[in-house]
Amino acid sequence: MANKVETLVASAAIKCPADKFYNFFKFNMSDIVKIFPAAFTGVELVQGEEGAVGSIKIWHYIVGAIPTTAKVLTEAIDDAAKIMTFSTLEGDLLQVYKSFKATLSVNDGLAKWSFEYEKATILSPPPQLYVPLVVTLCTLVDAYLLIN
Repeated sequence: MANKVETLVASAAIKCPADKFYNFFKFNMSDIVKIFPAAFTGVELVQGEEGAVGSIKIWHYIVGAIPTTAKVLTEAIDDAAKIMTFSTLEGDLLQVYKSFKATLSVNDGLAKWSFEYEKATILSPPPQLYVPLVVTLCTLVDAYLLIN
């Protein structure tokens, strides 16, 4: 199978200030466990510094009723544009995809996740289950930030 990188995009409306939302994901990602415990069971920093390029975290979450673990590198941060990119280094995702990258971009009123992935086999499905996961995550984080 030829190497073909595909993209899937999910967007969610947000009401809190874009800077506040962006900075939550940059500096407080481990708090998603208390905000969305039905899906996120753990986020731990294992290398580097919170909010810095090169940091590595292990994410434990449930997608489509399947417990999943991913070792994730913060690959890029653009504070001016409010964009962060995370690349999967190890974990369950890499059994289905040769590569998997998630980019969060935040603007006033909108959070957008873009997933770039390369299927491991022709039978690998597109990561459609991530759309409701990140839309719900954004909605819950937005509500949390509006009252905190």
